[in-house]
Formats: sequence, structure tokens, C-alpha cells
Amino acid sequence: MSTFFQQFPTAFQELNIGSLQTLKLFAVTLIGAIPLGLLISFGSMSKIKPVSAVFRFIVLIVRGTPLMLQMLVIYFFPGLVWNNPIWGSGESGRFLASAVAFIINYACYFSEIFRGGIQGVPKGQQEAGQVLGMTKSQIFFKVTLLQMVKRIVPPMSNEIITLVKDTSLARIIALQEIIWAGQAFMKGSQGISGEIWPLFFTGLYYLIFSGILTVLLRKLEKKLSFFGN
Repeated sequence: MSTFFQQFPTAFQELNIGSLQTLKLFAVTLIGAIPLGLLISFGSMSKIKPVSAVFRFIVLIVRGTPLMLQMLVIYFFPGLVWNNPIWGSGESGRFLASAVAFIINYACYFSEIFRGGIQGVPKGQQEAGQVLGMTKSQIFFKVTLLQMVKRIVPPMSNEIITLVKDTSLARIIALQEIIWAGQAFMKGSQGISGEIWPLFFTGLYYLIFSGILTVLLRKLEKKLSFFGN
């Protein structure tokens, strides 16, 4: 027990550093994937068939292959195929490659949610907007978008919670996120080796973060309930 209390400050500090990397990857992914996902949804709904076909094919490929594989390809492909390791070998390069892979992956998932939300808004309401003399952009932002947001909150919430846990996959390219930090104490780190308890503490970090997000997203869903079904 005394050994645990001696090791705890060191492990706690390293886990905090790893958790910050995890939170950073989570935030960057959301900031990039939400607008990109909306653009992809517009492309997949395009009335120009070649355009919609290209975007739907991209979504099919990304959603049909593992995120871990996508990260490996994005990180190693430039160096192995083009002989141009654009990401570099440092932590910042691994983070950038991870962020690009996560943004592309989640943008494709979000795009399908956006597409379903937009298409789920009754056409009669759009026609009513036209009768009132509203432009297409006004109809989209004042009628379609508001109702779409209310419809997509539940499925988006599920994807966002999944994203919290998926950040652990970034360790496949040696990004030192929280799971990496916890596992390091099993192999040997900061004078500590053969200890598994820091790994269990990483689960606590995920539980707290997921719990906070769940509460916030439920509150958002309740606030949007006034839009009706």
C-alpha cells in the first residue's frame, strides 16, 4: 500500500498529461468533422449524379474500413510510397496525422446523420417558406437547419460519446494519449514498472468525461424539444 501512495503522484501526473492529449484530439476532431460532415452531406445529396456518386463512394469506403487502418495508411503512406514523410516523427506530427484521420472518419459518419436529418424535415415546411417569399438560404437556415438539429442530437450524441473512447486508437501510431500513459507503467516508465493499476485509472478518466458529455447532451436535447416533432 505504501508503494501505491509513493507511485501515485508520478502516475497521476503522467495520466493527466495523456488525458490532455486525449481531450485535445477529441476537440480538434469535433471542430473539423462537424462542418466537413455537413459539406459531405450536401455533396452526397447533390442533384448532379456524378458528384453525389463520388461523395457516397467516399463515405462507403471510410465507413466500411476500420479507423485504425485509416490512421496507419494516413500516417505511413506518404513516407513509404512517396518517400515524403510529411507528418514527421515527433509527437506533433503523430497528433496531426491522428487528427486528420479522425476528422475524415467522423465527418463521413456525421454526414449520414446530417443527410438523414435534412431529408427528414417535411417538404411542406420548405414549400411554406417559398410561399412566404423566403430565399433558399433563408429556408435552409431558418426552417430546415433548426429542425434538423433537433432531429440529429440523439444520434450525434452517440457518435460523440463513441469518439471519446475511439481516441484511444491513436496509440497505434504511438500518439501518447491516456491509454498509452497508463500502459507505460506496465512496461516501465518514470521508475515504475510491472504495475497495472494506472491502466484501470484511465477507465475512470473516460467514465468521468463520458458522463459529463452525456449530461450536457441530454440538456441540449431538452432545450431543443420546443421545435416539436
